[in-house]
Amino acid sequence: MTSTIGIIGSGNIGSALARAFTVAGHSVVIANSRGPASLAPLVTELGERATAGTVEQAAQAGELVVVTIPLGAVASIPSQWLDGRIVIDTNNYYPTRDGQIAELDDESLTTAEYVARHFAGATVVKAFNHIPALAIADHAQPAGTPDRRALMVYGDDAAAVERVSALVDQIGFDAIKGGGLADSWRIQRDTPGYGPRFTATELAIKLAEARRYRDL
Repeated sequence: MTSTIGIIGSGNIGSALARAFTVAGHSVVIANSRGPASLAPLVTELGERATAGTVEQAAQAGELVVVTIPLGAVASIPSQWLDGRIVIDTNNYYPTRDGQIAELDDESLTTAEYVARHFAGATVVKAFNHIPALAIADHAQPAGTPDRRALMVYGDDAAAVERVSALVDQIGFDAIKGGGLADSWRIQRDTPGYGPRFTATELAIKLAEARRYRDL
């Protein structure tokens, strides 16, 4: 099934996902803080399935919307723009970039829960936060390929998790359902599974090794 996917953020991850989604047959509406004109070269590269829009247009382009901007900027997006959508949250917390966020510092919230709290009218699914941008193209393989790279998917809504898992598989990766958003700390920045290429079996081991800072 193909669809229109909004992408808020045109940095490395946003651009890489836009390429992967259009190759898979989806249409994308991509936006950034600098405005549609700044996206002309990327849209030309992506071809007829890609359109540049405002952040509001990307937010409302389809049922699926990727939010892939610095975590500290998430609150700048009016939450109502995403009401009723499935929001794919790719974000990671970097205090030097995002500023100190108390609930993330004391780990009373995961980054995904923090995003979900802002977009309270949306259904948030955590995905694509633990893969480098270049690997989205370089590591993609057809379904059934032995030792295919695995990516985690977390969410509190089973249907939304299935939808995003299907998208992950479609663009070249084994999707592993990790539980609810509260469990997504296992693949946040600095955890054993964050970054390198792992198969599903290897990633399960890395998830089991993860420890919260507050528990150390």
